[in-house]
Parts: sequence; C-alpha cells; structure tokens
Amino acid sequence: LEMPKPTVHRLLKTAEDEWRLQCGVDGRSFGPGPRMRRLAGNTLSSRRMRTERLMIMRALSETVGETINLAAVGRFGMVYIDRVETLWPLRIQLPVGTEVPFHCTASGKMYLSTLTSAQLEKHLSVAALEPRTGHTIVDPEALMQELSMVRAQGYALDREEFMDDMIALAVPILAVNGRLMTTLSFHAPTQRLDIDKALGFLAPLRQAAQDLSQLTRDE
Repeated sequence: LEMPKPTVHRLLKTAEDEWRLQCGVDGRSFGPGPRMRRLAGNTLSSRRMRTERLMIMRALSETVGETINLAAVGRFGMVYIDRVETLWPLRIQLPVGTEVPFHCTASGKMYLSTLTSAQLEKHLSVAALEPRTGHTIVDPEALMQELSMVRAQGYALDREEFMDDMIALAVPILAVNGRLMTTLSFHAPTQRLDIDKALGFLAPLRQAAQDLSQLTRDE
C-alpha cells in the first residue's frame, strides 16, 4: 500500500474499535471482528444460496438420520450459523447462534487443526480448557496430539467431550484457496449412534462439504 506504518496502525485501531477487526493473541496480527463476521454470515445466508445450502444439508440429514450443523469461527468458539434438525423426537437442542467451545467439539477441533503450530501454541497458552464431561481433553499436550491426528485424517470427532451421551463428526468446508471457511458436522445421542457408525457416514459428509464449498464458488 506504500503507507506509513503509523497510518496503517491507526486505521487498524479504528477498525478494531468499530468491531470490524479484532487483534490476535500475539498482539500484532488482526482477523475479522464481529461486524465483519456478521456481514459474511449475512452474505452466506442470501436467500438463493441459503435455499440451495439447506437442500444439501437436508439431503445429508436424511442420509445420516441426524441433525446437520454448519458452524463458523466465532470470537470464543464455533458459532452455529445454520442447521437442519433430525425428525427423531429425542434430539439435542443447539439452536442457530449457539457458540460452543473450540477444544471439546468436533467443529472446534477441526478449526484448531488448521492453525499453524505457532498459532496453536499461542492459543493453548491462554485458552481455558475447561472440562465439560469426564471425556474432555484438558491437557494441552494431549490436545495437540489429537489435533495432529485431526489434521492428518481430515475430520474431527467429539467423543462425548462436550456433552455426556453425545457424539459428533465434523469436516471442513474449504475456500478456493484451501483455507477453512466453515465446518459441516452432525451430532447424535449415543443411544442411536456410536463412533463406528458415525464414521460410516464420513463419505456423504465429505461430499456434502464439497458441494457446499462449490456453492460458494458458483455464487
């Protein structure tokens, strides 16, 4: 931009004050703030795109037989921006707008796995790894190992780490540059689905994520 650093710093500070940007944990980098994320969410939720998106999610829900979630990175966790409910009377209520922790959810671990080693170390150095259940990973080293496995396999699991008697499976929805945009996941009570059965739906989950990624590119 050929602009003096003090000018750039002043512009960034103004954008941060107006909640358009937010400063990273390193105190030097900036990312989208709440207002920019809300704008992005509104763009993704345009009527035509949302109709097509829900068709993809509904077809996946019928295949899996469980609730399908679309989540984006929020300030303190993953935020559900869309969902298709299961028809089962027994369901776990996590409505649109719900923010869930990064460290103990499938979508959150999917996001954390996309961070660089330096970014992840900084995040874990300040993050409160609160135990939500007896299965929650609260040891940073153990979580790092889990995220390394998520990165290698391309999907993340929640093994009753966020809620007792609930499991989840998440995959990434990628932008054209290969970066994470959102996550696609489903969750289910353990009375109906175990981890092995959930992984049996990995292929249709990944296909739906690819279809949703292509949808944003066509738009």
